[in-house]
Amino acid sequence: TLLWETLGKEFMEYEQVAPFLVPEDQQRRLLEFLPLFLKAWEQSAGVNVFPNIQLLASEVSKLLTKEIKRNLNGKHAEEARLALEQLLKPKGEAGDGHLLLKSVYLLSQTDLRTLWNIIGSGLPAALMQCLYLFFTVPLKKTGDDRETSEDDAQTQEMLVKIMLSMYKEEQGIEELLAADKLQSLIIATSSLWDQCSHSWKVPTGCVLRTISKAQTKTSIVYLQAVDCIKIAVQNLFTLADTLPACDVCEAASIVLCFVKDSYPVSSALLTEFENSDGYQLLLKILLRCEGLQQNEADPYLDEILDMLTCLTTCGKTELKVSGNIVHPQLPHFDFERTQPSGLTVKNLQPFRVLQSIFQRSNDQHLCGRILGAIGTIWAWDRVNFFLLEWTLQPINQFTDIIHFKPHPVQVQFFRLVESIVLDLSYVPHEILKKIQYLIKENIVPFCTLTALQCLLSMTQKDLLFSDIFRDSGLLGLLLALLRKEAKILRKSAGTHLPSLKEGTEKELNVVMLKMVAALTARSVRNTVVLKDYGMVPYIKIFLDDECYRSATLCILEQLSVINYEEYMSIIIGALCSSTQWELHLKLDLLKSLLRILESPKSHSAFRTCSGFNGLLSLLSDMEGALQDPPSGQWAAVGQNCVLELVFYALQGITAALHLDPVNSNFFQRNGLFEKMAEDLGSLGCFWTEGKRQIPVSLEKTRTFAEFLDAAFCSSEPFPEWLKNCIWILNFLDHIVKGTLHQESYFKERKPEMGEEARDDQEEPQAQEGHPVAFKRPGNKLPASAYMLWGKPEEKLEMRDCTIVHPGAVCVMVRLLPKLYKEGYAQLSQEIQCALVDHIQSLVKSEKSRQVMCESGLLSTVITSCQDAFCSDSHPLHLPLTRVFEKLASQAVEPHVLR
Repeated sequence: TLLWETLGKEFMEYEQVAPFLVPEDQQRRLLEFLPLFLKAWEQSAGVNVFPNIQLLASEVSKLLTKEIKRNLNGKHAEEARLALEQLLKPKGEAGDGHLLLKSVYLLSQTDLRTLWNIIGSGLPAALMQCLYLFFTVPLKKTGDDRETSEDDAQTQEMLVKIMLSMYKEEQGIEELLAADKLQSLIIATSSLWDQCSHSWKVPTGCVLRTISKAQTKTSIVYLQAVDCIKIAVQNLFTLADTLPACDVCEAASIVLCFVKDSYPVSSALLTEFENSDGYQLLLKILLRCEGLQQNEADPYLDEILDMLTCLTTCGKTELKVSGNIVHPQLPHFDFERTQPSGLTVKNLQPFRVLQSIFQRSNDQHLCGRILGAIGTIWAWDRVNFFLLEWTLQPINQFTDIIHFKPHPVQVQFFRLVESIVLDLSYVPHEILKKIQYLIKENIVPFCTLTALQCLLSMTQKDLLFSDIFRDSGLLGLLLALLRKEAKILRKSAGTHLPSLKEGTEKELNVVMLKMVAALTARSVRNTVVLKDYGMVPYIKIFLDDECYRSATLCILEQLSVINYEEYMSIIIGALCSSTQWELHLKLDLLKSLLRILESPKSHSAFRTCSGFNGLLSLLSDMEGALQDPPSGQWAAVGQNCVLELVFYALQGITAALHLDPVNSNFFQRNGLFEKMAEDLGSLGCFWTEGKRQIPVSLEKTRTFAEFLDAAFCSSEPFPEWLKNCIWILNFLDHIVKGTLHQESYFKERKPEMGEEARDDQEEPQAQEGHPVAFKRPGNKLPASAYMLWGKPEEKLEMRDCTIVHPGAVCVMVRLLPKLYKEGYAQLSQEIQCALVDHIQSLVKSEKSRQVMCESGLLSTVITSCQDAFCSDSHPLHLPLTRVFEKLASQAVEPHVLR
């Protein structure tokens, strides 16, 4: 602060004596003052408290302007350029030019009033003369082969920043015109770009763009009066034939800036540009950009395209178009309400350039930028789509040639088409017809695939498209193509023919199936069309390939709406005919079956199509699959997958029995609960040796709920066979209550096309209060499954124990003696006792006992555990007798007691 005060006093003294000094002394006193000023600036880190800064700025700027003019006066271009270099160098001959320049630079960064004083000194015109010389007159290379040194770069930076500060102000533009060099510099950029100083190209472009953004009425009249834009366009036509494309783009972007930025003030320069064939010039330049690397012409290529896009809104009158809306349209589309509300297209000429480039070029970057520009124009105002499509028809015409474009451009194009429906809520019928023809011709499979994915997205948006694509013949076309593919698959079944389709063509089949699934979803009429085409036998062929399976099942599920029996016969037949190791096929079929069994109307068809026997046969096919350790091919399958299959098979049976007395009676009357017990007992985790169990004394006893909690939620080690048994008993417990079909323990598999399905390898994550201890090598159940039994206070005994399916209780009783393994006598007996206690809790209520007695299954309970009943020493004798006594006490008929 003290230094600034001292400087302030010195400058006041200078002000007082300056009028009485000759110019040379004034200049000397000012130059002596400036080093102190710069030192104070540096020491105060730019915090300026100088009292007379505006006057200082005026004095220094005037002196710098005077020195520039003195060095330029009477010299030819090269000599003048060299004189400027010497003047502004830090250690030039004069030695003071750089000092003045640095002072003006710092002062120009302070405040607006100070900047206005600098502008009023005549410096804008002087610096424009300097810039013209620096740009147009390159220095000859020196011995070290460098055009600029570090000091020169610093000087250049200060010069440019001073100009940018001055030329962004309207006052600075007005002062600039006094030099009569602006039009000369613009024309020079369009004619001397290959001969100019390389180090001054970017700074010159930056300064001219700043001037362009600040154009005034006066500057536009000035440029128009000297035909600046007309001459520049003519020069660029010549450069476009000789210079590299990226250089022409850089030069042309400067000229185009003046055209675009001047329009809000006056349309004069745009009119001059258009009358000089400016759009033809841009078309010529942009087409030369084909084959450039994506970043080689950036940012100038992108800048030209952006300015062209903006010029589409530069027009005096609104475009008036009236198109015929083809129906049907989406219910919420109303063209009468589609009125201009933002930036609307008023000038079709620049858009014709964009359209022509896309039609004539196959360059990925160029075509992609054109599509991006169209999307931008649509985003400005939704009416722009209609203004363009009903006049120039760009999208309609692009559809005819899109298969020639690179793949990324095809993807971008169809996303743009998709946005017409998704964002504008408009159905472009003519465009859709052309896309459908493109699919039919299938000239380029990738293009066909992308086009079909586009139509699929539309179909999933609204049910209306199911009718549109049926009436247009697309559904029939897809069914014909799928019939052909199905025949090929059937012939190649079980072979490894080299002609089998892979990659894009296989993915095309996937999307065709998805499209048919979308068209038949919620559309009984389309489903009837599929059936009438005789497609059902061909559709089911696609079930064998996992890539096609999901969409195929969706189609078949829709078929069930009109014919449950046909659906059931296909699914049950596929389940029964699948090989022992096609586990993922079985799982997918079972999940589909469960979705259909949600409808009670399907239960009869399930029964008549041998659904119960079919699902039980799946269990019998897995004999020995849960042995510990696993053996044979089952070792490669993974026991988690086996458990999942057991779960879904039992879930399907429960769903078919749910609230269906006919099915329940059928299942029980035909001894299928006994068959279920037999099949579950043969899985390998239950004891099958037939030896008599040796009683042991139990050191501790646990309830079934505590036992399960310990098995899955604590670190206590449990053998694998026992954990599998507990899972199955849990499934049976839910069958007893009729709720298994509502449970969900396993994560959904989502195999991608081309990837083999595999078991989920993620570790289960511990939940708060429940550390996960159960880790199955290679195959792991989700953490949610380990928490089935909840917190200790939510034990099974506390739940609703109403028996819905008493036969499942008999299955649990039949499996009870098999809860045993040599070497685990104490653990086996402990879990057996826990299960008996749990069964006893199931029949605790009078209602539950009545259900059991009315089922006529008491004899089954007794015979299943006859060893325990006949031997007083058997550890289960007493608890099982108590269970029987409870059941018998409910019986009222003498034959039941006998």
